[in-house]
Amino acid sequence: MKQLFSRWGREPDREQVWQEYPRPNLVRDSYFNLNGEWDCCINCYADVETHEYRKKILVPFSPETALSGVKEILQPGMYLHYRKVFSLPEGFRRSRVLLHFGAVDQECEVFLNGTFLGAHKGGYLPFSFDVTDSLAEENILTVHVTDDTEQSPHARGKQKLSKKGILSSLFYTPQSGIWQTVWMESVEEEYIDWVKITPLYDEGAVKIRVKTAGSKTGPAEDEDRESRVGSGGIEADHSLSAQIAIMDNGTMIAQAQAQPDKDCVIALSHFRSWSPEEPYLYDVRISYGKDEVASYFGMRKISTDRDENGILRFFLNNKPYFFNGLLDQGYWPESLMTPPCDEALVYDIRKQKEMGYNTIRKHVKVELPRFYYHCDRIGMIVWQDMPNGGGAYNMAFVAGIANFSDSIAREMSDSSYRRFKREDREGRRQYCRDLTGMVKHLYNYPCIAAWVPFNEGWGQFDAGWVTKKLRGLDKSRLINQACGWFDQKGGDIYSIHNYRRGLTVSPQKDRVVALTEYGGYAYPVKGHIASRKKFGYRHYSSKTELTDGYRRLIEEEIFPNVARGLSAAIYTQVSDIETEINGVMTYDREVDKLHLDTVKELNQKLYRIFEENVR
Repeated sequence: MKQLFSRWGREPDREQVWQEYPRPNLVRDSYFNLNGEWDCCINCYADVETHEYRKKILVPFSPETALSGVKEILQPGMYLHYRKVFSLPEGFRRSRVLLHFGAVDQECEVFLNGTFLGAHKGGYLPFSFDVTDSLAEENILTVHVTDDTEQSPHARGKQKLSKKGILSSLFYTPQSGIWQTVWMESVEEEYIDWVKITPLYDEGAVKIRVKTAGSKTGPAEDEDRESRVGSGGIEADHSLSAQIAIMDNGTMIAQAQAQPDKDCVIALSHFRSWSPEEPYLYDVRISYGKDEVASYFGMRKISTDRDENGILRFFLNNKPYFFNGLLDQGYWPESLMTPPCDEALVYDIRKQKEMGYNTIRKHVKVELPRFYYHCDRIGMIVWQDMPNGGGAYNMAFVAGIANFSDSIAREMSDSSYRRFKREDREGRRQYCRDLTGMVKHLYNYPCIAAWVPFNEGWGQFDAGWVTKKLRGLDKSRLINQACGWFDQKGGDIYSIHNYRRGLTVSPQKDRVVALTEYGGYAYPVKGHIASRKKFGYRHYSSKTELTDGYRRLIEEEIFPNVARGLSAAIYTQVSDIETEINGVMTYDREVDKLHLDTVKELNQKLYRIFEENVR
């Protein structure tokens, strides 16, 4: 594999790597970033005694990446050991100190000054520890990691150790260890732990729940209890102690007092809607005792309803809406799942926006929180996949049956754990814990419109039950129960994957029709290819040829199906990745492989056709 670099990864500033505040929807003024050079070693020893830390690694880049400085794959049965020596800045410490990890893949144990803080399983979600009682003037933080990739039932997305056999090009170099920001904050003895924000579009209100933690915090009471206040008013109940202020461009437009762990509904008069076309956001200031945090929200509603022709469609803010976008794997040549910097992350989103797309399907990966923040403020809808897990897939089964007969695949039950590589009971339980954690982690971002629990049968199981669980976690978003095939007849979306020509859809009685993967057209750009092996669903030899092929695809496959009920289209994909060369950009993001003016023109025409057909 040839090592490529994007413009942001050629000369990284090792002293200033990923310094941005990592949690944009719950901001506190206390912040100490631990990214940068750490000591590391890889060996076969699980003990936590002194290791020979002979290597340096640039956190938060995984050791498999070029930017980490290590460039070594962590194999099953091996251990990745990290060590960081640090001192807290003068005046940083208040009452309590929390240590946060954005994500560590797959399992880890964490120690501070020899004290065991705890362990974590699952490679895509954040976790934290209260380290107050373990701190010293000079501190030694150690993290011990294992990662078995597909030899473990944990969520792994597109990572694969052994890339052999049918459709192996669909999977990428595995990564391990710390791959998101490590940071600390100091809080008061009693503090705000998290905030849940739900826009109530039809009511003209926002529902906010403040979860607190600390020595005097009592158990949460009935979650259904609500406090209701009018715009700008404060309910006369002095037992409520969380102070909430809603800000519009710096001006307070509503305020309330809310009892911790109870829903508080705050009315908003004459609010502005959030949409990709107008991504309007409101700021939130919350104080609890001496603790203060900042957050934000957008007023938007995601739903389904029938258009004037009786066809079931997606609706955004009570109006028919066509979700049109790209499949986004979120990989980078020099840093795999971790973007080289915040600017690079923004570049991808803005590029898609400039091309006229309004949706990103974040494919089997939970992205950095700043990705969703940028989608919120730039204006981009996200369909969020749950990273797949389970055993090593039988691709001849999960891909072969669907390609032979879509109708047969759609009638096949996912109750066979053996067939779908979900025999491991604890692995299924871990999936459910991760799914719950993902929804809680991403709940506040208005850009997210749909949850996708399963993709193409990869580790799929009991999708009907999982959909019911998702509904209980979040009633405000759509669910694409089984993306592509192995349809279990549930959720809000009738999902189609089609990489062959000749698509004809029909309206469905109880679900909206969406083409959730299609295209995948390949064009190898000389000097910007990572692998000699080249995978795509149709191959072209120039930018003009590829653009002409893309135009024919849109005009012949997408435009005619809008009248038949098609309400979303997700083209594969944002960029080339390793052996896949079917991106609209090269892997290093240096070359746009399509004529952008043509793509934008086609997207604008698609929206006009949709408007004409829903009236």
